[in-house]
Amino acid sequence: MPLDYACLAASEIGNISDRRIYLSLEGDTPGVPKLLLKETGLNSGFMIPQYTTAALASENKGLCFPSSADSIPTSLGQEDHVSMGSIGARKALQVIENVEKILGVELFCAAQAVDFHAPLKSGKIMTALYEHVRTKIKHVTEDQLMYEDMETAIEIIRNGELLKLAREVADKEGLALETQWSGDFDWY
Repeated sequence: MPLDYACLAASEIGNISDRRIYLSLEGDTPGVPKLLLKETGLNSGFMIPQYTTAALASENKGLCFPSSADSIPTSLGQEDHVSMGSIGARKALQVIENVEKILGVELFCAAQAVDFHAPLKSGKIMTALYEHVRTKIKHVTEDQLMYEDMETAIEIIRNGELLKLAREVADKEGLALETQWSGDFDWY
C-alpha cells in the first residue's frame, strides 16, 4: 500500500508540472509569448514538448491502479494473500522516471520563459540555477528538434545538480535553504 500511495503522489507531481508547462504556453503570462516563441506562425514552439509531458502524465495515471488491490494465491494456497509489493515497486519506479522527464521538460520551458523577462533577475539562488541551465541549454528562437535539449534538462533533474548548486549558493550567500533531501541523489 505505501508503494501504491507513493506512485499516486509522484503521479500528481507530474500532473501539476504538466499543467504549469501548459499554462506557460498559453500566452497569458505578461511578457511571455504564446508557445514560448516570439514568432509563431508556422512555428509550433514548445507545443511538442508539452505533448510529451501530457502523454507521460497520462501514462502515469494508468500506472496508478493499486497493485495492492490484487492478490494471486501462491505456494499451493499456503500464501493465499500476496501484497504484490514488487509489482507496486516497479510501477512506482516507472512513474518516478516519467516524472523526472516531465520535470526536465518543465525546466526547459521555464528557462525559455525566464528569457523573456530580461533584464529582470530573480534572487541569487534562482539566478544561479537559471544561469547553470543556460550553460547547457540555449534559448530557442525557432522550431527545431528539441529532444537533445529535453534530454539535457531531464539529466539535470535526474542527477540533482540544481539542488546541489542551490545549497552551494545558499551557503556562500548565507541564505536559508530548507530541504528534506539528503546528500544522496540515487533514488534507485
